[in-house]
Amino acid sequence: MKKDTSQQTYTTRLQTLQGKKWKEKLDVQRPYRWNIRRLKLGKTLDIGCGIGRNLENLNKKSVGLDHNLHSVEVSKSKGLIAFTPNQFKSSKYNKKGSFDSILMAHVIEHLNPAEAKKIISQYLPYLKKSGCIVIICPQEKGFSSDETHVTYFDSIKISKLLEQLGLTITKTYSFPFVKHIGKVFTYNETIVIAKY
Repeated sequence: MKKDTSQQTYTTRLQTLQGKKWKEKLDVQRPYRWNIRRLKLGKTLDIGCGIGRNLENLNKKSVGLDHNLHSVEVSKSKGLIAFTPNQFKSSKYNKKGSFDSILMAHVIEHLNPAEAKKIISQYLPYLKKSGCIVIICPQEKGFSSDETHVTYFDSIKISKLLEQLGLTITKTYSFPFVKHIGKVFTYNETIVIAKY
């Protein structure tokens, strides 16, 4: 049975995982912040922004969306622009073709392929015609570490999904280490970038 990611318990879990003292002391998020910043995504629609971990490192005009109201409130408490999908619809940011990029980091693995395709296609019109979409998913060890994960997406599955939506793949890579490390290292990620 699919676990619910829309409740306060999921937000609390994200805060607990991110706020561990040893993680703060060692600054384990530094490479991931660097990776997001080096992509130079411009004004970004961060779909599945959670508690704002990536949103904090994007262009200040970026907007986060999450179905978890509790996570949205945490993001807003950090001074970030964030909404639930329904709140976004009635916001001034609901403008087609107004974003340089879409980021979906650690989102589609919580969905089946049909759901992932539906959500991506729903938000593609918000991209500028020259915009890009970035999908980030956990690799094997990271996928198995969370009971709310539904579908394992590797670079081939992600690329196929995006190509079905008419996007052109421009880059795929493993981060921070080569792909086979993802079998033992929980935080190795698959990253796929595509142009609209």
